Amino acid sequence: MTFSRIALTGMLALALGACSQRGEIDSTGGIVAVRSACPAAAIPAQTGDITLFNPAGRTDAAAIDVVANITDLRSTCSEGAQFYSEATFTVNARRSDASVARQVTLPYFSAVVRGGNAVVAKRVGQVVLDFPAGQYRASTTAKAGSHVDRAAATLPEDIQRKITQKRKAGDEDAAIDPFSQPDVRAALQRTSFELLVGFNLNQDQLRYNATR
Repeated sequence: MTFSRIALTGMLALALGACSQRGEIDSTGGIVAVRSACPAAAIPAQTGDITLFNPAGRTDAAAIDVVANITDLRSTCSEGAQFYSEATFTVNARRSDASVARQVTLPYFSAVVRGGNAVVAKRVGQVVLDFPAGQYRASTTAKAGSHVDRAAATLPEDIQRKITQKRKAGDEDAAIDPFSQPDVRAALQRTSFELLVGFNLNQDQLRYNATR
């Protein structure tokens, strides 16, 4: 599975911790920004829903059996030598035949991604949905967790100084955006982590989500 890179605008919002007003210029000329070192939770594109067909092999509307989606993704983070993030989410499902009671098991993944494209850990779990007889819809909740070393998620001090150093009008570097400098961009990417959650789809299911 390929994860897209984090957009630079998203990285800019994760510039530094311990400051209160994001993206402002303070009275002494330093850039004030806010950065959380805890992994942000997100659902990668094309993995937030899954469609099961009956019979297998068909992908037309008449063959749709069960449709499910992940929603209400929320995360918490506890700090220590490692940052522990826990994401909770809801899976809502709808089936086309409600004549009998049925149980459906769906696989999901949780992955820790560094810098937008490097998967450093991945786990696969399952959610179980119970449809009573006569009911077309079912819902359940699940959770996923991740550990990230504090040192790996913390910007080096020299990069922090470069971002927040005081700048005065007329100085040689006053008009230089520190976020445009290659070493700052690289450090932001290297220390940015995400906890990604989605359905563990096979290639046919990914293709269906991407082309429907």
